[in-house]
Amino acid sequence: MQNEPRRDGDLRPRGWQVVGVLLVPVLCAVILPVAAWIDMSAPQSSPGVRIAGGPGWPWVVDGVVLAALAVVVLCHDRTQRFGWGLAFFGLFWALDGLSQSYINTGLTDDGAWPGTTFALWFLDRFASYLTSVVAVLLLVFPTGRFLPGRWRPASWCAVGVLALSGLLIIVAPAEDERYAGMLPSSVDQNPTTIPALVGHGQQVVSLGIALGATGFFFALLTVVVRYRRSEGLMRDRMRWLVWSVLVIVAGIAVFAVAELPGADYTGAFLATVLPPAAMTIAIVRPQLVSIQDLLSRTLVLAAVLVVLVVADAAVLGLLTLVLDDALTQAQVVTVVLLVAVFLYGPLRHRLSSFVRRLMLGERGNRYDAVAGLASTLETTDDSAEQLGAVARAVASAFGVPFVSVEVDRGHGERLVTTYGERPAQVRTLPITYRDITIGRLVLPARGLRSRLSVRDEELLGDLVRQAATAARTSQLAEEVQRSRERLVTAREEERRRIRRDLHDGLGPALSGIVFQLEAARMTVERDPQRARDQVETVSAQVQEVVADVRRLVHDLRPPALDDRGLVGALRQQAEALDVALDVVGDTDLAGRLPAAVEVAAFRIVGEALTNVARHADASRARLDLAVRDDTLVVELADDGRGIPADRAAGVGLVSLRERAAELGGTTTISSPPDGGTVVRARLPLRSPA
Repeated sequence: MQNEPRRDGDLRPRGWQVVGVLLVPVLCAVILPVAAWIDMSAPQSSPGVRIAGGPGWPWVVDGVVLAALAVVVLCHDRTQRFGWGLAFFGLFWALDGLSQSYINTGLTDDGAWPGTTFALWFLDRFASYLTSVVAVLLLVFPTGRFLPGRWRPASWCAVGVLALSGLLIIVAPAEDERYAGMLPSSVDQNPTTIPALVGHGQQVVSLGIALGATGFFFALLTVVVRYRRSEGLMRDRMRWLVWSVLVIVAGIAVFAVAELPGADYTGAFLATVLPPAAMTIAIVRPQLVSIQDLLSRTLVLAAVLVVLVVADAAVLGLLTLVLDDALTQAQVVTVVLLVAVFLYGPLRHRLSSFVRRLMLGERGNRYDAVAGLASTLETTDDSAEQLGAVARAVASAFGVPFVSVEVDRGHGERLVTTYGERPAQVRTLPITYRDITIGRLVLPARGLRSRLSVRDEELLGDLVRQAATAARTSQLAEEVQRSRERLVTAREEERRRIRRDLHDGLGPALSGIVFQLEAARMTVERDPQRARDQVETVSAQVQEVVADVRRLVHDLRPPALDDRGLVGALRQQAEALDVALDVVGDTDLAGRLPAAVEVAAFRIVGEALTNVARHADASRARLDLAVRDDTLVVELADDGRGIPADRAAGVGLVSLRERAAELGGTTTISSPPDGGTVVRARLPLRSPA
């Protein structure tokens, strides 16, 4: 379930809406001093004191706090039904407390105040709806709506069941003897009883309680379903409710063991106010604090508290048995302090580590996770094993059941390493190396451990960088191996071609020349004319052989580079292509460039000049040469029509990039807005081995 985007400014109350939002908390605030004033007049002992069980103003305080929380929710979003339900819940508690105060003071041995019947009915009967209101709040938290789908009509049925449960308690006749002899004749204990139910009151009440419990447990079930469906921010909101329940459970455990003053009121206040307060934070500002950290810390403190209480009880019991006498208060305090001093620090540390590891995995031990992965990668050469180590490290660090590492390889291949079983919903994070996406990291999309804080994202970034380095190292190793294979293949093919040209062309031609020269020598004395003709034929053949040799040499390295240098050779080529070329920059490069760089620059600019002559429709071209930071920068710009943006790169443009890449350089081809084409090549200067 995802959060719908919301515009806060459109949903906040305005004008008379503000009055409506503030009406309930103002009413509760008015009820509080009235209830307190009534309780101040209560006698020490009376039937009202026994029936009420104490003053009612503390319960009005609950109502005031709940109404204030409702204001916070409604000021954030006036359409939030949870806020209106919370306001009604606060008013309910305030009126219930006022009724208790009224009975506490107004019902005496001498008689009863006017309206005591209604106050007793509200306190004893209508207050049964308090549980129903809590259930409705759970049904609509945190969206203000019931769960969609088939849960919606079921939720309406649950509301009907809750309403019926309260109604049964209201109409059931009171057949117990709780108030026997305490109520004057002017007070009616059964103002809304149905006479036909007389004699069956206990059964009707039991049925009402059973229906109320059914509706309440259905509301808890919807909370569980909503939590399992939620993710992201919605999951954080649900965790605030989980945290409040955890605190209440811990508080109940403490109050059950330790007899603290005012424990009844404090426990009731905690159970009544804390969940709505947590829900309010969840709706208004769920990211006020990291709920993951808050949950883990609360769980640790609760566990430490329970262990300390048990340890104190065990030590005190053991000392009582050994000393065979009751301990003094000073001795008890000393024992408690000693147990706390010796157990709190180590216990808290160990429990904190255990809980964080249980809830979030090993992400707390950031250095260990990164160092362990680095050590594993150093001792592993196989690519698949390296990626498997990365997947296991991420799974261990974050405690997730599934991790998949996908790395792109050459020729469209992809290497995939998976840890665990793939869940139904996953999310994909890119693996980048120097701003280039080289793979993907796939993690579960749902679950407490799938949420990442800022520190978690930093740890994941460190691990992903290890994965990127391992993946890039694997890619580079494969590229080096393929490059070696291409170099060996190209070298042997070139040797085969040269051998074929020498063996099949130049060799037989020279052998034929030798035979013809020998024949001319033998005939020169008896037939000089014939010998001269043979020499002329040999001369023509020698010229053809020379041409073949020049062709072979040209294929190995353009002769113009040795004759004219790089700049002169490029000017010569421009003249041959009829391209007006202006050369600027560092034109004195003779002897400063390695042979491979010189040939690559000649080929790149030559191909670019050919494109200018054939396709650019340019009047002039400008060649800029510069040596910067041990790099030859070559830039050829023309004033032609440029290259369309949607045109695919042809063989010529691809060859420009490949020639630069062979030397570890780059070639970029662009078309400025004012027209023309710019070819810029950067060729590192490396001394030949």
